[in-house]
Amino acid sequence: MIQKLLDHLRPLGRVAVAYSGGVDSTLVLKACLDALGRKNVVALLAVSPSLPQSEKDEAVALAKSMGARLEMLPTLEVEDPAYQANAPSRCYFCKDHVYRALRKYAEQHDIMHVLDGMNAEDTLDVRPGRAAARELKILSPLHDLGFSKKDVREAAKALGLPNWDKPAAACLASRVPYGTSVTPRLLSQIERAEAALFDLGFRELRVRHHGDVARLEVPEGDLMRALQQREDITNALRATGYTYVTLDLAGLRSGSMNEVLKGRTA
Repeated sequence: MIQKLLDHLRPLGRVAVAYSGGVDSTLVLKACLDALGRKNVVALLAVSPSLPQSEKDEAVALAKSMGARLEMLPTLEVEDPAYQANAPSRCYFCKDHVYRALRKYAEQHDIMHVLDGMNAEDTLDVRPGRAAARELKILSPLHDLGFSKKDVREAAKALGLPNWDKPAAACLASRVPYGTSVTPRLLSQIERAEAALFDLGFRELRVRHHGDVARLEVPEGDLMRALQQREDITNALRATGYTYVTLDLAGLRSGSMNEVLKGRTA
């Protein structure tokens, strides 16, 4: 499938890649570099309070190690009242800000095509942001070629990308229940809470924000470990401002805040 991807990209000429440091966008960036050459590719990293500092630092280091040109573009979605309101359509307003910033940069530098890392399975969940991508004519080569998440990881590993097995990430706002206002202060609290748990040795997790309650999601294989470390976890999360700490026995699952939109209990 790698050759199919390279062949798909070559006719595009010059491109900008919506880059986050995740495995999907990194694969697209690497493929573009291989197919088009460094001078014809620029990675664009949208920077706002919804992006954890650790993710930003990792993305910058990875792009540098790949020899890619990287531009960091500040985006203002967190200042948009429609985004702050945190309706189920929040992701649309976020992506609208992000993709408009990327599209503006591309147009200013005579780049016709902006690509993202959406794969063929990303449309299976609630994804309002895809409407913004369509409106701004963002290309999704992995999706168009039918790359599954497994395909993406296998291709990334074959190309020697160090993040081929990196756990899936999502913006910090995805930890907040719909209807709860999203503010930079709240996003900072969630970022600090998750960073504290990473420091305890957990590699994959989500801290879901429910007012004074932090609902911790970890993979099922880490549930017992989390129980064994409950005192350290409780102290760490209380230090970031939470009064109560709960462990979600259903385990980590992507998009769990969307379960209320599907008629299930979150």
